Amino acid sequence: MFSRKSFSRISLTRRVAMAAAVSLAVAGPALAAWPERPVTMIVPWSAGGGTDATARIVASLLEKELGKPVSVVNRTGGGGIVGHTEIANAKADGYTIGVVTTELSMYHWLGTSALSYDSYSLIALYNTDPQGVHVRKDGPATIKDLVGAIKAAPGKHKASGANQGGAAHLSFVGLLNAIGLKAQDAPWVPTDGSAPSLQLLTSKAIDIVTTTMPEAQTMVDAGEVKTLALMRPERDPAFPDVPTVKETLGVDWSLGAWRGVAGPKGMPEEVVETLSKAMAKVVKDPEFVKFMDARKFGIEYAGGPDFANYLKRMDERFGEAMKAAGLARQ
Repeated sequence: MFSRKSFSRISLTRRVAMAAAVSLAVAGPALAAWPERPVTMIVPWSAGGGTDATARIVASLLEKELGKPVSVVNRTGGGGIVGHTEIANAKADGYTIGVVTTELSMYHWLGTSALSYDSYSLIALYNTDPQGVHVRKDGPATIKDLVGAIKAAPGKHKASGANQGGAAHLSFVGLLNAIGLKAQDAPWVPTDGSAPSLQLLTSKAIDIVTTTMPEAQTMVDAGEVKTLALMRPERDPAFPDVPTVKETLGVDWSLGAWRGVAGPKGMPEEVVETLSKAMAKVVKDPEFVKFMDARKFGIEYAGGPDFANYLKRMDERFGEAMKAAGLARQ
C-alpha cells in the first residue's frame, strides 16, 4: 500500500515527465535541421539557355552540400517577370528558391513590374559577365580611338548587341553618358541578340557591338572581332589582356549581366545562412569551375549582405542608363 508521501513522489515524477514530453513536442519542429525534404529551384528563363544551364549545375552541387534533392523548374514568360514573381511569392520556408537575373535590375525602372532586389531574401551571387565593347578586326585600335571617331562624326557610327532597353543597349548608352555623349551620337540598331548583332558587325552594317565576352568569344577567337574594353571595375582574370573602360577612358562605368540565387522575402535567417555557405562551396567546386570556364562564364561570389550591396549598385547603374536612354518610367 502506497503512503501519501510515496504517492506525492510518483505524482511529481509523472508531472515532470509530462512537462518534458510537452516541451520536446513543442521544441521538436523548431530544432529540426533544414532541409528535411527536397528543394525546388525556379528558373525564370527557358530550358537550354545560359541561365538554365548554370542553374542546373548549381542545383546538382547544392544537392551534394544540402543532402537533399534540388529540382529545377522553368517558369517562363513576361521577359522573366513570371518566374521572378513566382520566386518572390513562394512560401518563405526555404523549400522554394530560384535564380534571379540581370532583368531584376531593370523591371521597376521600366515600369513593367514593382519587383526589385529588396523583394527577396538574397542568398548568393554566383556569376557576373561584364559588357564589352567590340569592333571589327580592322576597326579602331583602342576605345579612345573609337570615342574620338564618334565625337568627330556624331550619328555616323551605329551600335547594337540586342534589343532596345536590354542590358547590352543600356550598358552602351550608360557609357556614352559617362563620357559626355548622347545616345543619338551612336544610334542603336535593335536585333534579336548578340549573334545577329555580331553578324551585322562583320558585314559592316554597323560599327560597334556591346555584349558579354562569352557571347563574343567565338568571333574573337576566329579573329573577325576584337574587344576594346570591358565595363568592369578591374580587369577580368579570364581576359587579362583586355583593359577596362575605367583605365582607358578614365570614367568609372561598369555594367554587365549577373546571376544569383534568392528566395522569397522573410526566409529564416538560419536557412539563408545555410544556403549562402553552401553556395560559397559550390562556386569553388572543381566541377562548377570547369563548367563555367568551358563556357567563359565569369565566377563571382557574394553572399547575403554583400549580394544586396552588389544589387544596389546594379540598380543604380541601370537607373542611370535608362534615364540617359529616355526609358526610365520613374
